[in-house]
Amino acid sequence: MKLPVPFIQLPLQFDAAALAAEVAGFDESLWQPHPNGIPGNTALPLITVDGDPTKGDALQGPMRPTPHLARSPYLLRVLGSLDAVLGRCRLMRLSGRAEVDLHVDSDYYWHERVRVHVPILTQPTVRFTSGDATINMAAGECWIFDTWRLHHVLNDDDRPRIHLVADTIGSSAFWNMVNAGRPHTLPRQGWTPRFVAPGGAEPALAFESVNSQSPMSYWELRDLVQFLIHETEPQPQLAQIADLARVFVGNWQTLWFRHGADPAAMGEYAAHLHGFLGRLAQIAKGVSLRNGADFTAAMMGLLRRAAQVSESRESLGEEGARTPASRPTAAVIERPVFIVSPPRSGSSLLFETLAQSPDLYTVGGESHGIVEGIPALDTARRGYESNRLLAEDATPLIAEQLRGRFRMAAFDRDRRPPQGAFRLLEKTPKNSLRLPFFERIFPDAVYVYLYRDPRQVLASMLEAWESGGFRTYPQLPGWTGLPWSLLLTPGWRELNGAALGDIVAAQWQAATNLLLDDLERLAPERVCAIRYDALLADPQAQMQRLCAFAGVRWDRTLGRDLPIANHTVSAPSAEKWRRREAIIAPLLPRLQATMQRAQAFAAR
Repeated sequence: MKLPVPFIQLPLQFDAAALAAEVAGFDESLWQPHPNGIPGNTALPLITVDGDPTKGDALQGPMRPTPHLARSPYLLRVLGSLDAVLGRCRLMRLSGRAEVDLHVDSDYYWHERVRVHVPILTQPTVRFTSGDATINMAAGECWIFDTWRLHHVLNDDDRPRIHLVADTIGSSAFWNMVNAGRPHTLPRQGWTPRFVAPGGAEPALAFESVNSQSPMSYWELRDLVQFLIHETEPQPQLAQIADLARVFVGNWQTLWFRHGADPAAMGEYAAHLHGFLGRLAQIAKGVSLRNGADFTAAMMGLLRRAAQVSESRESLGEEGARTPASRPTAAVIERPVFIVSPPRSGSSLLFETLAQSPDLYTVGGESHGIVEGIPALDTARRGYESNRLLAEDATPLIAEQLRGRFRMAAFDRDRRPPQGAFRLLEKTPKNSLRLPFFERIFPDAVYVYLYRDPRQVLASMLEAWESGGFRTYPQLPGWTGLPWSLLLTPGWRELNGAALGDIVAAQWQAATNLLLDDLERLAPERVCAIRYDALLADPQAQMQRLCAFAGVRWDRTLGRDLPIANHTVSAPSAEKWRRREAIIAPLLPRLQATMQRAQAFAAR
């Protein structure tokens, strides 16, 4: 369902430990693999068509509880607290380092239904992206999200993630609860969700009995077609598409007023539908929606139940309902722009600002899953040596995979996918250890080196480790300290037992020295340095300078104050590092040579 914002937290809170204990009671044999065999994705059906666990992927038919749900009192209580008419419901498990590819839920089933997520087992590094927003849903919380936007889930952890996921059309009480919810952009302060404890009487749940009408009524079909036309990017074919749609809707109106829902007329309805979709596929090639999905695939998803001649309903499963982002094979990455720096240098702010260029495409955030989702590049499979990647790691097969993964995920500032050759903007702090690797794949790349006062960086790195929100390898073999956070630098094993200040100092020094070694091997015209304090002092001038260097346009006028970046832990301040001066000051003498080297490079 299309929502006004990407994520809304509902005012409900559950006992995640009690839910986890209930889930742990299910036998492993009950978990079903993904219907397309996607690794790391499994589900346990709780509400399905006819209550049959074997129909867990079906979307059409009377929804009823499975025996698994019937013996789960707290799961029943959680679903009852939604006070809604329930459609399909599952426990969805994402194994360690697995992901859900970028897609849009464009099927008719989701046009009127919202998807509720209750995290049961999760980690701070699990990232859920919808549109331009990325959040972490904490265990026991309750969220809905906009399934009409391109969305993606990455479990950037070795441990599995399990969510209770329920589809619902809602109810008046449910939508009142949504209106009392918290959009992800609003602060949590002063907002207290209602705690739903285990125990109590078993609730009386309400289930869907009807999911769609076939043939579809004239009024519903007209509204769906108009909705999709309005969601389409302005393109030369749009006028022709709109004319074709008007004729189709007019013909449907004639049939409806003549036959209504008479099953005897289904063949006539189906003939009109298939003729329209066939003609649409010819004239709408390459046409995309504002959310990045393919127009023709989305129209087929919305209307595929409009005239069902077949009696089979189980075949109408989820996978046919997903529309990937439209990505023509001609889309080629040319002269990508890499922002490189040690972690916590302000690269998120620079990235989010530079991404406003009309000529740059991004994947919406950091590319951990895109890179490490390739098995040969997975850090665990490489023995946890480090995040360092060299030119020899970029085999032809891996290079092609990586280009394809970036190409499939990329979009511009208006959420449009690339239609031809395009400029990619990439920012992931681990890339400070990967320049030789990317150089082999993108020999025409240009690099923006971001320099920030090392004292500020060290303070922010300490804060990141302590917050728990930047854990990258929480079960790092042989590591005995706090769960490992930020990038994994070469020689990390030697830091076992060290104080946290010594750990972040070693991370910063290793990342900075390796990065500068690699940058100094490049032609000077391929590297541009920017200071973080200069970006804050005059963002407009710095953006104009960087865009001129990269050869892209800049058509925005920025104010003096930039918005706070997505990965900010606490309010930024130039002197904030002094709160940790007692830890940082003793570290500086051993870092002096690297600090001078970084400052000199930034002054080039």
